[in-house]
Formats: sequence, C-alpha cells, structure tokens
Amino acid sequence: MNQADIAFMLISSALVMFMTPGLALFYGGLVRSKNVLSIMMQCFICLGLVSLIWFLYGYSLAFGNDIGKIIGDFSYLFFKNVNLDPGPPADNIPHLLFATFQLMFAIITPALITGAFAERMRFSSFLIFIFLWVTFVYLPLCHWVWGGGWIGSMGALDFAGGTVIHIASGASALAAALVVGARKGYRQAAFHPHNLPISILGAAILWFGWFGFNAGSALAADRIAVLAFANTQLAAGLAAFAWIVAEWIHQGKPTTLGAISGAVAGLVAITPAAGFVPPWASIIIGILAGVICYLAVLLKVRLGYDDSLDVVGIHGVGGFLGAVLTGVFCFTSANPGGADGLLAGNVQQFIVQVIGAGASVIYCFVLSFILLKLVDVIFGLRVSPEEEVQGLDLSDHGEKAYNL
Repeated sequence: MNQADIAFMLISSALVMFMTPGLALFYGGLVRSKNVLSIMMQCFICLGLVSLIWFLYGYSLAFGNDIGKIIGDFSYLFFKNVNLDPGPPADNIPHLLFATFQLMFAIITPALITGAFAERMRFSSFLIFIFLWVTFVYLPLCHWVWGGGWIGSMGALDFAGGTVIHIASGASALAAALVVGARKGYRQAAFHPHNLPISILGAAILWFGWFGFNAGSALAADRIAVLAFANTQLAAGLAAFAWIVAEWIHQGKPTTLGAISGAVAGLVAITPAAGFVPPWASIIIGILAGVICYLAVLLKVRLGYDDSLDVVGIHGVGGFLGAVLTGVFCFTSANPGGADGLLAGNVQQFIVQVIGAGASVIYCFVLSFILLKLVDVIFGLRVSPEEEVQGLDLSDHGEKAYNL
C-alpha cells in the first residue's frame, strides 16, 4: 500500500461527501422559501439512508464477485471481508477506503434526483422511493459499469460517473417529473429562486468537491489524478462562460443562475472523460456542455414537464453528452489505461460509448418510472394541494427556514 495514495483518497472521500451538503445549499436557494428545508432534508438524509444500504448489501451487489455480468454476489454483505488490507478494486489502498469512497458516490446520486420533484413529494414516500431506487437502479448500473458488469466489459469508459451518477440521476429525474406531475400553478405563476447567494455558495462547494470526485477516481495521487483535476477546472470554467454567453445572446442579460448552472453542466460533462482526455479536449467539452445544456433547459418549457431544478437538462443531457464525447476525445497518449477514441481513428470506442449511455438511459428511466408508480399506488407520492400551498417545510417537518 502507498501512504500518499491513502492520504489522497481519504481527502477525496471527504470532498465527495461534502458535495451532498453543497447540493442541499444549491437546491435550497433555488426553491421557494416555504420549501427550502424540505429539499435540503431530502438531500441531507441520503447521507444516512444510503450509508445503511451500502453497509448492509449495497457495496456487495455493486462490487461483489460478478454474477452473469449483471450484479455482484453477497461476498461483502455487512462489509464482510472489507477490511484494512488492499482489496480487489485497488491494491494501493485499504479495501475499506475504496468502499467508503464509492459510498460517497452512491449518496449523492439519489440526492440529485430530488431537484426534479422539489416542492411536492411526501417525505415518507421519498424515503421509500430512494430505498427502492438505490437497490434496483443504482446498484445494478454501478456493477454494470465499474463492478465487472457488461457495460464495463465491452470497453465503455466512465472515469468518475458520467453514466453511473449523472445519466442515472437525469433519466430517473425525467421519470419522476412525469409521474409526480407539475407543481401547483406551474406555467401560470412564476417560480423564482428565493435565495441565489445560497445557491452560489452551494455551487462553489460542489465545484470544490468535484476535484475529489474526479481526481480521486484515479485512486492514486498520480499523473492521471493531475490530468483529471486540470480537466475538471477547465471544463467547468468554460461551461459557465459558454452558458452565460448563450443566455446573453438569447435573453439579453447574463445571470448568476446561468453561471452556476453552466459550471455544474461542465462538471457533469467532464466527469466520464476527466482521466481519459487531454486538456484541450476538456475546453471543447466544457463549451459544448454550457451551450447544449442551456438549450436543453429551454426545451423543458416547450415539452411541458416540470423538472423543477433542471436535473434532466443539466445532469441527464450533460452526462449523456460527456459519455459520448469521451468516445470522441479519449487518447491512450493521455491515459495509457484508457482507449483511443473517434479522433484517433477508433470508431468502435465511440459506438461502445453510445451503446452504454443509451442502455443506461433506458434502464434508469423505465425502472424509475415503475418504482415511482408502485410507490404512488401504495403510499401516494404527492402532498395534498393544501399542504403544497402551505409549503413542505411546515407540512412535512413542522419547521420554518426563516423567522423574519
């Protein structure tokens, strides 16, 4: 084992954990003041619920010995055999550290979905849905891509979770927006963010944590971690700039909401490519993410679904875009452990990326749709119209964010 790698991965794990409270702040500022505690609670409680699932059986199903390229076995139930010795995933750090690092990814992924049904889902039903979603959507997909399953085995590249985290959350968010339905008064009244400074702080924490997210996925303090770190910064910065230029041209003014949305879009898009592409490619990926995700958010209005905080347009579209562009811009000269992509003459890698991303979209959307319908039939997903008008802070939690 390498002591420097252990220290690096401990810090990276903490950074990724910090992203979930950052997401709570980011989302919290974007909703109305009567629902800020509700959305922050939905994000924050994932730190508890998903940690329990991961310890009991989640890590085992995601990273246990492969069964038919579909799911892991039960060899790591209750963290059995997950100890302080190096494990199969990485021989330079303790197995327990790798499992903990991956836990932080499992925590933030369902938290991302909450932005799609913000301000209208019952908290008890939310907990049931998240339990089912992590079990039947996240764990199999994680195994398919990173645990020895069929997507990873056919050669698809996903450095830090473009497919596992962002396509999964984005496709599931679309299903949630359709099943839960629009907020009361949607398209009849304007729903403005109640506290953009909080959202800016949250976006800054997300950006900061994303260095652990992407660079940490190298699993070592090495040259690939440096590459991922630099690419993360370049893509996020260029996407933020591209987004505000696009909205400046389209709407006449650049906004702070646009800048932070663009930064997150760039971070999402570079995630699968971070350790596989040269820095110049991250510039292109960032610019494309800023413009395309901005257009995707605009398209939401035309299509009529209420994705409250643009999870589909930013994480779904950005994650799919990043997965596909990884197949365009990856070079073994950047990472000998990766692959050459379309620009290097390898059409097959591009095709594999499209297949992996497309299959993930379909699986996550369909399974999430079914799970949401099931929860709705048995427990009911939405709060009552009266509770929605009152606000979920009071109706679900008996609290107010501000006593002014």
